[in-house]
Amino acid sequence: MMSNNNINGTIRAYRPGDLDAVVILWRVSREQSLPDFQQRKGYFFFQDIAYFREHILPANDVWVLVDEKDYPLAFMAMKDDFIDQLFIHPDHWREGLGTRLLEHARRRSPERLWLYTLQVNVNARAFYEKNGFKVEELGISPPPESEPDVKYAWEAG
Repeated sequence: MMSNNNINGTIRAYRPGDLDAVVILWRVSREQSLPDFQQRKGYFFFQDIAYFREHILPANDVWVLVDEKDYPLAFMAMKDDFIDQLFIHPDHWREGLGTRLLEHARRRSPERLWLYTLQVNVNARAFYEKNGFKVEELGISPPPESEPDVKYAWEAG
């Protein structure tokens, strides 16, 4: 069982100085959770940086869960009731950080939340279902992934 040393981290708004650390944790998390998918897509780090800077940041409010040294352990990108991204560094999986970010999301949108994840991402699907999200729709994600995805939603009550 992993330690819960970092479960008391702080959730704060993303800052420009977080870019490299957040994109690294985003990439490492994707590589660990879906290695075949990541290898098949073959994105380079500079492409991840550009996508994060040009697409994720302008479209969302981004929250970072940091340790006591202000180092990012997890992040969530959210617009209104839509969770666009939620990633935890693999060294901190199953420490409650994802649940903390979902609680933050529920405070921001207390009636409803929704998101997409890839159908092959069984760990993410189990996490969301454990946290009260229900499958709303199966489909295909937009480019660049163009992969089978699942839309999840959570509603209060």
